[in-house]
Amino acid sequence: MPGAPVKTARPPLALPFFYGWAVVAVAFLTLAISVNVRTAFSLLYPPILAEFGWERGVTAAAFSIGFVASAGFTPIVGMLMDRFGPRAVIPLGAVLVSLGFIGAVQIDTPLGLYATLGLLVVGGSIAMSYISHSMFVPNWFVRRRGLAVGIAFAGVGIGALPMVRLVQYLIDGEGWRYACLAMAALVALPLIPLNIWLQRRRPQDLGLLPDGDDHEATASGGSRADPVVNRAWAETDWTLGKALRTAPFWWIFVGYFCGLFVWYSVQVHQTKYLLDVGFDGVLAADALALVGLCGIAGQIGIGAISDRIGRELSFTIAALGFVACYGLLLLLQAGPSMVLLGAMVAVQGLFGYGLASLYGPIPADLFAGRRFATIFAVVGLGGNVGAGVGPWATGYIYDVTGSYAPAFWLCMGLSLVSVLCIWMAAPRRVRLVAGQAARRAAAPAAD
Repeated sequence: MPGAPVKTARPPLALPFFYGWAVVAVAFLTLAISVNVRTAFSLLYPPILAEFGWERGVTAAAFSIGFVASAGFTPIVGMLMDRFGPRAVIPLGAVLVSLGFIGAVQIDTPLGLYATLGLLVVGGSIAMSYISHSMFVPNWFVRRRGLAVGIAFAGVGIGALPMVRLVQYLIDGEGWRYACLAMAALVALPLIPLNIWLQRRRPQDLGLLPDGDDHEATASGGSRADPVVNRAWAETDWTLGKALRTAPFWWIFVGYFCGLFVWYSVQVHQTKYLLDVGFDGVLAADALALVGLCGIAGQIGIGAISDRIGRELSFTIAALGFVACYGLLLLLQAGPSMVLLGAMVAVQGLFGYGLASLYGPIPADLFAGRRFATIFAVVGLGGNVGAGVGPWATGYIYDVTGSYAPAFWLCMGLSLVSVLCIWMAAPRRVRLVAGQAARRAAAPAAD
């Protein structure tokens, strides 16, 4: 009615700082469960083989089918994330994964295995994994974006040991079907309500600003350094079509292809290679587990460092970790060496695994906005393809040459190519990280 006061929406009582880290905490728990139940396929594999007597390749194909399907699902997940946000997408993934585990208890053919543990569990987990969280967690932070993503992703490493032991205990005590039902409950019961209740696509959906947003300084009358270098680019309302027409998009696409080609090649072939050069099975398996343990520190550390020194330099450090890893593996051709093995584990986990914490922040620094999830889903396909091609190509090169050495040299070269690509994408030319912005602001004062 005329003269009536206009009602304005009041922002929620939760502070941006509190809510942003609540998003990280839920992401940490979600990743700790979702990624590790997906990798639990390796624990289910032996008892399924023993029960049905299928060929190993036929049985293992379930994981490959799910992984290939997840690449096709990724753009769909991105579009759904932009439209409905994580409070819908992640619970949807939890439902698919849970249904997959429940359905698995009824299988009696390889096709049933492919549909349940393959398409539903491995493929459906893409809506709850690293990629889906990279679509929205970076939106909640500016100044501490790398650190926040690194902490969220560290949930995978921290959750790995208890999850593996729990699942193996259930398999040994009650059988693989009971373990599947337990994993279905573990995914559905905590993750669906928590994500519906707390997760949102970006703080603006709640009337909040991201933690460390440069507008905070203006609002408080402060003088926090403005991180934006190219304001016209930063203020563009990015859509997938616009992003596809830029060079940085394709530099990131190729850089991620090369980076994940290298990462997944060593992850898949490392254990077999260590056996070939003379290590026993226990040491080879322990090395893989220790890489994941070191990766917790690597993801948090590289993510935090990137907020100080920049994404490009941090990506360089991480990629050089893989170069050193492959170099040390080549040195191990002469025979087992605990010193070289320990060094290989350390550089791979503490440095190489840090790539994960940069996977979301790099494109977010360039293309942040209301369509970021869709853009990230497509640029991230480069990494998905690299992760799929790398292990196969490495195995093929070994089959042809009788040696892993040519493939390892190729991976070292591709690591350097990935570094070049990220420097060419140059997120620093659009938005500086907090440490760079502070140094730039202090420079005139020093003069």
